[in-house]
Amino acid sequence: MSTNAYPLLETVNSPADLRRLSRPELKRVADELRAFVLDSVSKTGGHLSSNLGTVELTVALHYVFDTPRDRLVWDVGHQTYPHKILTGRRERMGTLRQLGGVSGFPQRAESEYDTFGTAHSSTSISAALGMAMAAKRRGDERYAVAIIGDGAMTAGMAFEALNNAGVADCNLLVILNDNDMSISPPVGALNRYLAQLMSGQFYAAAKNVGKTVLRPVPPLLELAKRLEQQAKGMVVPATLFEKFGFNYIGPIDGHDLDSLIPTLENIKELKGPQFLHVVTKKGQGYKLAEADPVAYHGPSRFDPKIGLVKPATPPRQTFTQVFGQWLCDMAAHDERLVGITPAMREGSGMVEFERRFPDRYYDVGIAEQHAVTFAAGMACEGVKPVVAIYSTFLQRAYDQLIHDVALQNLPVVFALDRAGLVGADGATHAGAYDIAFVRCVPNLAMACPADERECRQLLCTAFAQNHPVAVRYPRGSGAGVEPLPGLDALPYGKGEIRRTRSSALRPAGLPRIAILAFGTLLYPALEAAEQLDATVANMRWAKPLDTQLLLQLAAEHDVLVTLEEGCIQGGAGSAVLEALAAADVQRPVLQLGLPDVFIEHGDPAKLLALQGLDAQGIAASVHARFGAAARPVNERVA
Repeated sequence: MSTNAYPLLETVNSPADLRRLSRPELKRVADELRAFVLDSVSKTGGHLSSNLGTVELTVALHYVFDTPRDRLVWDVGHQTYPHKILTGRRERMGTLRQLGGVSGFPQRAESEYDTFGTAHSSTSISAALGMAMAAKRRGDERYAVAIIGDGAMTAGMAFEALNNAGVADCNLLVILNDNDMSISPPVGALNRYLAQLMSGQFYAAAKNVGKTVLRPVPPLLELAKRLEQQAKGMVVPATLFEKFGFNYIGPIDGHDLDSLIPTLENIKELKGPQFLHVVTKKGQGYKLAEADPVAYHGPSRFDPKIGLVKPATPPRQTFTQVFGQWLCDMAAHDERLVGITPAMREGSGMVEFERRFPDRYYDVGIAEQHAVTFAAGMACEGVKPVVAIYSTFLQRAYDQLIHDVALQNLPVVFALDRAGLVGADGATHAGAYDIAFVRCVPNLAMACPADERECRQLLCTAFAQNHPVAVRYPRGSGAGVEPLPGLDALPYGKGEIRRTRSSALRPAGLPRIAILAFGTLLYPALEAAEQLDATVANMRWAKPLDTQLLLQLAAEHDVLVTLEEGCIQGGAGSAVLEALAAADVQRPVLQLGLPDVFIEHGDPAKLLALQGLDAQGIAASVHARFGAAARPVNERVA
């Protein structure tokens, strides 16, 4: 980026540099920072609307608070690009969300300014409270600040933390970043003045002294409380935050540094839990993102002068789109179906379903635990719920999955989007563990479609069952196998052989090999099998496992290779080993899948190749384990 485009911003390499600037210079920095974010994200892709909305708030926080000594905890964290730019990572933003580059979310290992790793919602208040209480234990006078959005505030965990924090005597500030303009009325000069007044020492002291002095005279104390409530009613909506024990301040304009900075400076001098309500606008400063913040939430590369442009040739249908179409078709066929999402309508492909079946669509907010038990309650009454949820987010409702759905054997379908590696969002969003944590639960089944056609068919199979079933599928498109019309199901718990070995083609030094593929890795398995002359089975189900097919493959082959885009520990390969042991069948088994590490952000194809899960990697692993050079001369394969 040109060194002339951001003359003042380029002098800011840390928050200490920011604090040396004058107020007018801070406004210029904010303008340059917004332009830099837009320019940078347009080149790399990433989250845009949310970051444009937090520019002034980020500048004010780093200007007023002594970061990193004072702790900033960003909820979700996809709005932290301005924070990263101001904390020494400006020159690396060109590597955003790329292999080895800057993460799209806060990471403790990346910077001391990233005080808490986030990417799932509604964790900030709990983490910041923990930091504030730890500081109090050490006698350390510093602030912990949680910045949470109005969407994340809907989750139960946020309110659990508020309930705890309100009785904790520590220096905690919760900032509600309200970026839904319909929630709060417009704010102006009067609001700014009163918010600053209410955050000042005089107001706080007067309120506390008044209550102390008037306590012996209940009628006067009650009158004082009413006057205080009426004064606050001029500038704030009816709020429950003071009932939690917080001093509520706001709402104030989150894009007005002349409002933000004095208010934060006043709050910094206060003791105990404080709650600041700021109103911001997603996409602020970029008209196209302001007009359509959803479209610009996480765009790929684009020209800022033109904006997002639809590709000339439509991309291949994604698994998410396959699910969305199936959901509408099945709903038209069976009126018992309802669709449930924890605030992921667009991401889970439910926009058309909501339009066509509004009375059967339920968005419960960022509340995964509630979503699952809500579905269980509906299933008790004869409804057929389909819970559309990302694999990584179902982890947050594991107790409800076990206790409220599986234990009662309720027919809930879980459509697990983003299974496996997700690319640019990294470890926090990877669906690496669903096979392992689903298959160990009684009554709960797990289907692993290999392509788009099977995804639709296995969703039909899942919906037809009278017990809970999860169907996992990855982000984006697959092999491009077009779904068939209609609602035909595949056999429950049964796989198929997709390629049969030919002994005449088997490479010298290799035993008879069968590859058992679970999910979309079937296609690289078929490619690798051409090199290995291996049999390939499309297993389709991690649970129930097709043991009849498994034992047939074990009887006809020397070695087995299991393949899954999920964690090896406890995954589908482990299920194969358990089934062989139960049948008292001994065969060497090579388990290929995701290793016991958190895999960070990067291009999905590159990440899979690095884990040896592309065709070349699969073939190489087989040669390394079972090739003639890998076995002692006197070893005999059973």
